[in-house]
Amino acid sequence: MSLWFLIFLSVLQGVTELFPVSSLGHTLLVPALFGMHIDKHAPQLIPFLVALHLGTALALLGYFRQRWIALVRGFVASLGGRRNDDGHMMWALIIGTVPAGLVGVLLEKKLELVFKDLRIVAIALIANGVLLWIGDRLERSRTHKPPEKLSFRQAFLIGLAQVGALIPGFSRSGLTMIAGSATGLDKEKAAEFSFLLGTPIILAAGLLEIPKLFHAPGQLADAALGGVLTAIAAWLSLRFLMRYFEGRGRLASFGVYCVIAGAVCLGWFLLHPQPA
Repeated sequence: MSLWFLIFLSVLQGVTELFPVSSLGHTLLVPALFGMHIDKHAPQLIPFLVALHLGTALALLGYFRQRWIALVRGFVASLGGRRNDDGHMMWALIIGTVPAGLVGVLLEKKLELVFKDLRIVAIALIANGVLLWIGDRLERSRTHKPPEKLSFRQAFLIGLAQVGALIPGFSRSGLTMIAGSATGLDKEKAAEFSFLLGTPIILAAGLLEIPKLFHAPGQLADAALGGVLTAIAAWLSLRFLMRYFEGRGRLASFGVYCVIAGAVCLGWFLLHPQPA
């Protein structure tokens, strides 16, 4: 893997994992669109992807470190019978993590086989954009409430939305922001809850694959550099997104991008079919 391709994939992962535009969809579509070949059987690929996930997870943990400390303290207090908002929200995050965790373990490989056709990935990206536009309308038409007031049923439903991101082209953060808006969260709180909810999933995806890092010791330098670059890109993306949603930022803007990008990719791959 060349240095420039390593930098490209690292930054692409760090940005698109958190932007509501589908990191997996972009990782499949963008290199193919520009004729960049990814050898799925290359020995350095798995360690590299592991490092990218860990980089994103560390950026999330670092950015929300004070929030996580409060949540953990509240959770411990709740185990002792003391009810508190942070403890309630931590339980909501745990419950929300369950659906995607279970479905991911059981079905992720099968879903990957179904969506190897890049034309289908492009269609899914277009559908993701339409959903983002609908989610934006939902957020503006509802009375808002804080995430600490989410019921466990609502947290489970938001977590269930993460399952859709197993399909390349659909965004985990986008789907959970839409689901958060549907439960009454404003756009800023829906984004924060989405990022907090995604942290265990992204971290687990990296930690479970860590042993594979040591099967390719000669590639550890590339993996380490990729992880650092991804962490930096993810941190900057988080800063931008939280400020964007604190202001007048809208999901619909990302929806328009996804529809246009998906349509361009679909047209290109219809005219230039990819080899199986």
